[in-house]
Amino acid sequence: MSHETADRPARLARLTLADGITRTNMAACLLASFAVIATLTFVPAVTPYLLSDLFGYSEDGRGVVVGWLNVAAETVLVCTMAFYGALADRVGRRPVMVAGFAICAAGLLLMPFAGHVMVLLAFRVVFALGAAALTGMLSTIIADYAAPAFRGRAAGLNGIMNGLGAVCSVLLLVRLPSAFESMGLDQVNAARVAFALVSALILALAVILARTLSPLRISAVDRRVPLTTLVGQGVRAARDPGVALAYGAAFVSRADLAIVGSFLALWVHDHARDVAGMSNADAVARAGLTVAIAQTAALVGAPIFGRLSDRMSRQNAVVMALAIAGCAYLSALLISDPLGPGMIPVAVAIGLGEVAGIVSSGPLLAQQAPKDVRGSAYGVFALCGSAGILSISLLGGYLFDHWRPAAPFAVVGALGLAVCAYGLVVRTRIRPHEDAPPPELTLT
Repeated sequence: MSHETADRPARLARLTLADGITRTNMAACLLASFAVIATLTFVPAVTPYLLSDLFGYSEDGRGVVVGWLNVAAETVLVCTMAFYGALADRVGRRPVMVAGFAICAAGLLLMPFAGHVMVLLAFRVVFALGAAALTGMLSTIIADYAAPAFRGRAAGLNGIMNGLGAVCSVLLLVRLPSAFESMGLDQVNAARVAFALVSALILALAVILARTLSPLRISAVDRRVPLTTLVGQGVRAARDPGVALAYGAAFVSRADLAIVGSFLALWVHDHARDVAGMSNADAVARAGLTVAIAQTAALVGAPIFGRLSDRMSRQNAVVMALAIAGCAYLSALLISDPLGPGMIPVAVAIGLGEVAGIVSSGPLLAQQAPKDVRGSAYGVFALCGSAGILSISLLGGYLFDHWRPAAPFAVVGALGLAVCAYGLVVRTRIRPHEDAPPPELTLT
């Protein structure tokens, strides 16, 4: 550590870092932010390719299989995220993050070798075990590495890196199989080489992170404390109204991601093909453009909401974010023609609403959760997000088919306003306790 760093906290990208965290540590964290989303975006994007080119499923037969693969993956996330957070309190953040990338790499390497869809399901579960570790650890490390007053800006920067990672995955990684096919490989070998290359990149990143993430253990809990005890502390942390508000915001905000990535694209695609008479390729392109507008708005909005989160009380930032998100998603009910000009401002509003809750809720949780069980609290936080994705996707999908295409957005909007109302009720009772004493933990 340099003399300058020893005298005062290090800074990177206009962020003041926490004590003991170096620029290299924070740069590694931002690299991980980019890579996590690139990795998690890659698998669902290439799954249709695997099903059609390797398993021979027609377009009409892929929907049920994709649904089961997604349900299996989200179930794994719901069942394991809280335990990964507790494990991070026991052994540190770095080992869990590195292990998560290694497990994801193993799942990716195996997928194109699956000889049956049930084997593919098993390999997708392996990948999900790694994804669960990555999803929870990323928010935890961001909270650990930034100084308390700069956590909002750090979350905003994390949102930018997430967006860039998703763009890289869609524009580069997802196109690898077709690129290898154009080089003369058959479909099976093109898929295997593409997946092997991505897996190798992820493993190389895991090695880099093992050397550059901070080795510090933020939590001082005894390594012998059972994981179930730590998970219980994460759940009981919701007795604090600020933690409960953060958990509720996670349930709604993480579901926003699933709604934008799936139902927005499906709504535009189906209307373009079935009502406007576009070809399937043109319908896909139009759906992609609409989603791109929403995600670009999210990319631009991430640093704005991050800075706002640092300039006002954390709970007020979350309440504001949920109000924006709720109104934005409900505005989809006003759209009858998703190809019309009215869809553009709605897509922009949806993108801003999506990122607002994600960026603002993490700093609130970091402020309210005791440091020694912060990993456990973020594990429960991530679990709430996955539960939101799973439940709202199922309910939204049913209403999409049986009511109207805007129904999933209405569900998320209504839930967002409900959590916002809770925040308005409890916001004056939320007292920041960054340095609150840890809970009493026993070994039994």
